[in-house]
Amino acid sequence: MQPPSSTADLAGRGSWESMPAAQQPEWRDHAAYDKTCQRLSSAPPLVSAAEIKCLRWSLTRLIAADALLLQAGDCAESFYECTGPHIEEKLRLIDRLGDRLSDLTGQSVIRVGRMGGQFAKPRSQAVERRGEMSVPSFRGHMVNSEIPAPAARRADPRRMSWAYEASDRVQRAMRAHRQERCHAPGAEGPWSSHEALIIDYETSLTRRDPDTRELYLTSTHLPWVGERTRHVDGAHVALLASVANPIGCKIGPTATPDDVLALCEALNPRREFGRLVLIPRMGRETIREALPPIVRRVANAGHPVIWLSDPMHGNTTLSRQAGLKTRHLIDVITEALRFRDILEEHRQYAAGLHIEVAAADVTECVGGPVKSEDDLLRHYSSLCDPRLNADQAIELIEAWAKGVASRRDSDDQPERR
Repeated sequence: MQPPSSTADLAGRGSWESMPAAQQPEWRDHAAYDKTCQRLSSAPPLVSAAEIKCLRWSLTRLIAADALLLQAGDCAESFYECTGPHIEEKLRLIDRLGDRLSDLTGQSVIRVGRMGGQFAKPRSQAVERRGEMSVPSFRGHMVNSEIPAPAARRADPRRMSWAYEASDRVQRAMRAHRQERCHAPGAEGPWSSHEALIIDYETSLTRRDPDTRELYLTSTHLPWVGERTRHVDGAHVALLASVANPIGCKIGPTATPDDVLALCEALNPRREFGRLVLIPRMGRETIREALPPIVRRVANAGHPVIWLSDPMHGNTTLSRQAGLKTRHLIDVITEALRFRDILEEHRQYAAGLHIEVAAADVTECVGGPVKSEDDLLRHYSSLCDPRLNADQAIELIEAWAKGVASRRDSDDQPERR
């Protein structure tokens, strides 16, 4: 790492550190913990306040239904894929998807990649079974290794430094890509995003703007808080409430209207345009009952939120034969279209899609070129959750843009085989 610039103003530790924080690694007694946090706290920001302000200005257009938002990329980034060729392949995919959405809708598309920091994952279980052995769950390359061995699965704070270095390579490539495409019609971005999960890492990369004194999270342009950590009295919400970035919040099927209204008040109390993105991820069936009262409550309270559909996380299943996590494309499309219908019925704007998609031609989700669950093993390489491949993502985008999908409602769909 290089020393910070002379204009850097380190933010110091935040009040959120005294609050409860779920899904954190147990590594504070590691010999390298203090040194790693100190290095990160004195490192240059990965993204600038000027870049963050530019994205936030772009997002204000979504309030006026003047653009669309596409947030796309890996479920969990790999350190091994933060090389020039891999990064370029992912950026080309975001261009392809964004360009297709823009062509079909005639609207400008703000492109945001799940990249440049998506190295940590919350997990439902602390351990996983591997044959006769139990090992700690893989929590992303920022925390431990995907290798299923006890030593490799120990949380190691030095990985935060490795995540910073990998993110820096990605951010530099994204910055150059934005400059190359800055005059492309219908294209804005790409910007970076990740779940702001590891409090030690995110806290170490908060900085104050020397002119405005605003606090920024400089690890990414658009951080979000996840379904498992969206506790209104928790550290994750307090951290994102404190920074000037545009921020996202995942909303799962257990969220109540009161929960979501409390989150809106905590994360955007001044009701600023372009500040808060709400990302429902409920499942194709649950969304029909769970989302409408939430939309009504938020709209009636006058919160200017950006509504973005994550149609993937609520539709994860296990394949019948191999026991692999998978998703069925028809379920993903159905939830996305039901999301849009619900928003339009309540006279709110459905701003776009948040999807997990791989640049490689993976076979992790069923549908399109992946004919059945028998095809999953052909190229299943996700570090965590199943991703769409490019052709499947295009099919989703085309269904979203056209407003139709074959056998859209469950009553018309055949049984899966």
